[in-house]
Amino acid sequence: MKKYIIDLTVKALQHVHERYVLIRLTDEQPLPEMLPGQFVEVRVDGSATTFLRRPVSINLVDYDANELWLLVATVGDGTRRMGTLQAGDRLNCVLPLGNGWTLPLPLSQRQGEGRHLLIGGGVGVAPLLYLGATLHKGGITPTFLLGARSKQDLLLLNEFEKYGRVLLTTEDGSEGERGFVTSHSILQKEHFDMIQCCGPTPMMKAVARYAREKGIDCEVSLENLMACGLGACLCCVEKTTEGNLCVCKEGPVFNINRLLWNNE
Repeated sequence: MKKYIIDLTVKALQHVHERYVLIRLTDEQPLPEMLPGQFVEVRVDGSATTFLRRPVSINLVDYDANELWLLVATVGDGTRRMGTLQAGDRLNCVLPLGNGWTLPLPLSQRQGEGRHLLIGGGVGVAPLLYLGATLHKGGITPTFLLGARSKQDLLLLNEFEKYGRVLLTTEDGSEGERGFVTSHSILQKEHFDMIQCCGPTPMMKAVARYAREKGIDCEVSLENLMACGLGACLCCVEKTTEGNLCVCKEGPVFNINRLLWNNE
């Protein structure tokens, strides 16, 4: 897929949490094709300590509004600088990068709707929104299983509810079921044909174990540290059944059968 370097315009910035901002970007020209699960590399201007671009998952692409959404965790100097952007500012992005989620066949070529479970934790919920929107557009209503520490840490629930059923877990029990996503009762009550997951690595490994035990096809979006986004610097290497692969180039989405997680 062709890659672009574009100065996008900030249309709006919303502080959705004390640590997260939603940046809505647009352009005078139609946005290029981007797939669910891909990411962008953002240049951070005005930060004396940020020399490399920052990788950010594609949260949503709204082609009708010509908007690209980025959900950013403001955890370092670079991302905190991004959190100070205002409408009208420009943001230089390289996009789209990486390989995205496996999408089902068109409705006319498949049998039945298919049952998709999209599991996210923390900022790992970000790439699941665009995936859910794409599935919904293709005639599939996904189930979202989203986890956080507390009710206050759940992100963009009103957006997820537009595209499917939303189930919640919180560690303190303030919303949804108490515990981790892997302890939610839905996992014992219903069967799913595909699980697609993003979040902290221990959570994804636990989901992968569950999927293997149940014989469910499963993909995870890895969050290894990335710098170049093109597979040149080798800082995001992951051990796989095919050897060491760069997550930014070969991923970030991997089928769990390609990962050496069997004993973890």
